[in-house]
Amino acid sequence: MKKLGKILSVVLLIGILVCALTITVSAAGADPTGASYVTPSGNETIQDVATTANKAYYGANYTWVMIAGFLVFFFQCGFAMVETGFCRGKNAAHTMTMNFMVFLVGAIGYFLVGFAIQMGGIGSTGLAPTGLGSGIGDTLNGLIAIPGLGGIMGTKGFMLSGTYDAGVYALFFFQMVFMDTTVTIPTGSMAERVKYSAYVIIAFYISMIAYPFFANWMWGGGWLANLGANFGLGHGGVDFAGSAVVHSMGGMIALAGAIVIGPRIGKFKKDGTARAFPGHNIPMAIVGTIILFFCWFAFNAGSTLNSSDFRLAVVATNTMISGAVGGLVAMFYMWIKYGKPDPSMTANGALAGLVAITAPCAFVNAISSFIIGIIAALLVCIAVPFVENKLKIDDPVGAISVHCVNGVFGVIAVGLFADGSYGEGWNGVAGGVKGLFFGDASQLAAQLIVVAVLIVWGFGLSFVFLKILDKVWGLRVKPEDELAGLDIPEMGALAYPDRQILQSELDYDSADNAPVKQLARFKKSK
Repeated sequence: MKKLGKILSVVLLIGILVCALTITVSAAGADPTGASYVTPSGNETIQDVATTANKAYYGANYTWVMIAGFLVFFFQCGFAMVETGFCRGKNAAHTMTMNFMVFLVGAIGYFLVGFAIQMGGIGSTGLAPTGLGSGIGDTLNGLIAIPGLGGIMGTKGFMLSGTYDAGVYALFFFQMVFMDTTVTIPTGSMAERVKYSAYVIIAFYISMIAYPFFANWMWGGGWLANLGANFGLGHGGVDFAGSAVVHSMGGMIALAGAIVIGPRIGKFKKDGTARAFPGHNIPMAIVGTIILFFCWFAFNAGSTLNSSDFRLAVVATNTMISGAVGGLVAMFYMWIKYGKPDPSMTANGALAGLVAITAPCAFVNAISSFIIGIIAALLVCIAVPFVENKLKIDDPVGAISVHCVNGVFGVIAVGLFADGSYGEGWNGVAGGVKGLFFGDASQLAAQLIVVAVLIVWGFGLSFVFLKILDKVWGLRVKPEDELAGLDIPEMGALAYPDRQILQSELDYDSADNAPVKQLARFKKSK
């Protein structure tokens, strides 16, 4: 033992000597404060200073935009968890995989044609973002326009050809992850009965047609953005981060999809009353909501596309306020009315507040954000039972109430609450963006036109498309597969192979169920 003690003492002494030597060497050869990195040498020219300043400016912008885009991509995880948690366990693998698949399909569809249609003409409008360099304006300069009205689609950037520019690639990445949010939303309203193969086609339709055209009209220098410059309606259609372009569009398609595909078997009784289909994993849905809330800061604040736009702090704070009060009001609403603070509606209340603030987040103050969040929560709490009990539409996760209803409200909120403190020169119109409550009723008129176009283009076109797709391909799985669960029939794999999923009356087609007319085709084929 004494010998071992001596050995340990020697090892310890050597270690102390090595550490001391290392500290001495480090102190002599390094700059722990970093001050020397920025100390001028005295030999710099004005050109050197300008180059360094430009690198700092653009470097910060690129870092900001790309990191924001990375976080927005993580929306896919949040949506997948929310939707899967709110659905039944027998469909978990189907729902979760579908939420991943839509990214794969949407990204490619947008790469092939979507981006060019949306942003391919922004450079010819004078509205191209400048924080990512001049390449965007120089290369994305092909716009098909109607004289006197404005642009309807871009023509440059199909498969990113002819746009080999860092700024264009950064813009593509950022816009692509926004588009994929829209593609994801309708999966919620059609969950537990939609064919996986049918949704592959739907994802291509959204990423290549429905989304990019409307996004061009709002964000690509198109005709809705020019309602102000051409017709004197405020600053034209204004949507800072996507209440209209992303959420309302996704919500309108979700509404069309839920109507065309019909309700789940057993959702409605013959007397018209609705049955509750409990989600299989509420904790998963809550975690998904937290992920979405966190990523929403990047979704909204990242839409500045410029790290030196200090308004991003206002945007992020407004986002937090509206989302938080939305969840809180929904929780108390359910608690007071039904006696319990419903977890699913608390989550949807927060999401509703986030959706509603997405368009006005840069143009309003904190008090307005607070009010917008309260209204959004009340809207979602009223819309969910209205959609189910009055309209007889089956929406398993509340996508219509969250994204369609509150997306539309967010668009209108710009026309009401915008206070004029931000948006100088927005869409080529002088002055800040003001709504009705701050003296510009014409901005509300522009926003209402945006809503009307959403209904016609987002809902109307999608309803027709989905009707045709249902006739040609079929949207709905076979009734026996729906009742058994879609994991094996559709995916060939169970989400929970080592767990027995208990069946209830909801897993059988009872005599008390209201007939689902969309199932008639399966009876004819037998």
